[in-house]
Amino acid sequence: MLLSKDAYEIAWPPAKIRADLQMGAAVGAELARGWLARLLEVALQYRLMGLIVLHALAFASTYVLCHVIRFDGSIPQAYLATMLASLPLVVLLKLASFLATGSHRGLWRYTTVVDMTALAEAATLGSVALMAVGSLNSGRLPTPRSIVVMDWAGTILVLGGLRGSVRFFRERRYPMPSARPLEPVLIVGAGAAGEAIARAIRGQSHLGLKVVGFLATDRATHGWTLAGVKVLGAPASIRRHAPRLGVQKVLVPTSAISAQDLRDLASICGELGVKIQVIPALDALLTGAVVARPRDVDIHDLLCRAPVHLDGEAIGRFLHGRLVLVTGAAGSIGSEICRQVLAFRPERLILLDHSENGLFFIERELRVPAGQTEVVPCVASITDAARLRDVFARYRPDVIFHAAAHKHVPMMEANPGEAVKNNVFGTRTLVDEAIRCGVEAFVMISTDKAVNPTSVMGVCKRLAEMYVQARSVQTSTRLVTVRFGNVLGSNGSVVPLFKAQIRRGGPVTVTHPEMIRYFMTIPEAAQLVLQAGTLGRGGEIFVLDMGEPVRILDLARDLIRLSGLKEGRDIEIVFSGLRPGEKLYEELYDQHEEGLPTPHPKIFLARHRPCALGWLQAQLGALARRLEGPPDEVVAALKDLVPEYRPARPECGGEIPRRGAAPILLQR
Repeated sequence: MLLSKDAYEIAWPPAKIRADLQMGAAVGAELARGWLARLLEVALQYRLMGLIVLHALAFASTYVLCHVIRFDGSIPQAYLATMLASLPLVVLLKLASFLATGSHRGLWRYTTVVDMTALAEAATLGSVALMAVGSLNSGRLPTPRSIVVMDWAGTILVLGGLRGSVRFFRERRYPMPSARPLEPVLIVGAGAAGEAIARAIRGQSHLGLKVVGFLATDRATHGWTLAGVKVLGAPASIRRHAPRLGVQKVLVPTSAISAQDLRDLASICGELGVKIQVIPALDALLTGAVVARPRDVDIHDLLCRAPVHLDGEAIGRFLHGRLVLVTGAAGSIGSEICRQVLAFRPERLILLDHSENGLFFIERELRVPAGQTEVVPCVASITDAARLRDVFARYRPDVIFHAAAHKHVPMMEANPGEAVKNNVFGTRTLVDEAIRCGVEAFVMISTDKAVNPTSVMGVCKRLAEMYVQARSVQTSTRLVTVRFGNVLGSNGSVVPLFKAQIRRGGPVTVTHPEMIRYFMTIPEAAQLVLQAGTLGRGGEIFVLDMGEPVRILDLARDLIRLSGLKEGRDIEIVFSGLRPGEKLYEELYDQHEEGLPTPHPKIFLARHRPCALGWLQAQLGALARRLEGPPDEVVAALKDLVPEYRPARPECGGEIPRRGAAPILLQR
């Protein structure tokens, strides 16, 4: 009996039908996913066997097809018999060649030029074996050489096409579905690094990114495509392309552009509200120096310098298996020197510092990477001759890196006696004990503030340089000095100060709008100190290549922008005036020094004639007798001892003009 429409709808309401259909579809989809997962599991389990079968079918069909093409679809009976008789042997020989070379084991979804080269080599090996066996067959017509050549080319074409198609459909046609819309990004640098990043993004849809263009400084690449993506123009053209393409993120390989270009790009991105991230270089990933993920741009990127290339063999001869002592081992420079020294596996590393807490942390950090190297923490002051004598007698160091010093310029202006005790007489005590103990090499770290000094800290470092040079004349210990400028991010330096001010909401205090400084990174400074130690023969003052000077005002503005803030709206910059002892710019050589090249391109020699040791010792004795007097008397004694020392006068802005030492401002 037929039901009416109304009765039908009462018996089976449409809503119920839809619900049943949806439930059935869900159950069916779940069953299909289960079967697909099972099939995938079986396929993976028998993947090797399946590949062998697939290759055998490809070899057989290619061989037959070559005969069909060679004879225009009508194979003579004699050659047909030869083909059928030789087909099993052809398949076996070619399978053997592919198995022998391992070409069949490549992951097809990641097929590269290297894989295609291996495929061509395996096909060639199989064709050579086929010709060799064919020449021994005298019972029937030989296989035409044209067939062998066509079969070789066909094998490469068929298998290469199969492998390439898997990657093509995976990357371009049927990528893995993403749970969210893909975010458009731009990549800076149309080179190998940029192409590798684009390829990685395309193959990993879970990242949620889609490369929509490249930006490159090389004009020759503009308008061309890389990895299927167009090179849109120079980095500055992001002003035009980012709004048009809806880009909110830019990826920059660390080797793609210069620091100045990165600074300009970061400024533009800040205006556009576009996030800029840095992709670590491959060498940094391989050495474990950084983690393998993008990070925000920091001030080190904006002030980056060309990589330092060390003579590892020379440093290895200098440090491997030796007893090395580092003073100031808990400080920024000293601790990095310790890390760098450990890479060359000394027998023992002695950490000397007066800070018990600092020594605790650096010793604990170095305990694991030390390996077979014995790490010995020693709480001691370089001004304590008896304690130094005990340490030297117990551990007998071969090499000393002297990084201990009072370094804060305004603080030393208020405490000149303490600066002299530590930086001058502490160095004198250390040098004397090193010579008495027969230390092979002594490397003292100095500063550009020692050149035409205007501060107590600078003039004390100059006196330390003079003493090291004077004592080097009549000793077998190689006494050398390494001079460089500010170290980026060291304890108490300007970058941590600015960051703290930004976190508090400002203002950021800059002493003078035209103040400039030389900067280098802590690892670079430590590496070049080790290298300079291998170059010195005694008495040299080595000057590290500091690159271009940087205006402190620009540094403050960069840090504000990198914090996602805007100057004048979120953070104010105020000028506080030069502090006691400061000058607008630093110098690397004084008027009596001549800068000469060394075998290392980033290390130069400041040729300076050493003063007479007897005269200097007498003057230091007189200085020691005046240390207990008022600070003005200590400063006056320093002026008598170092004529080029002219204390900065706050009433004239703290700067003493120097002939032939005009500042060089970093162009923005």
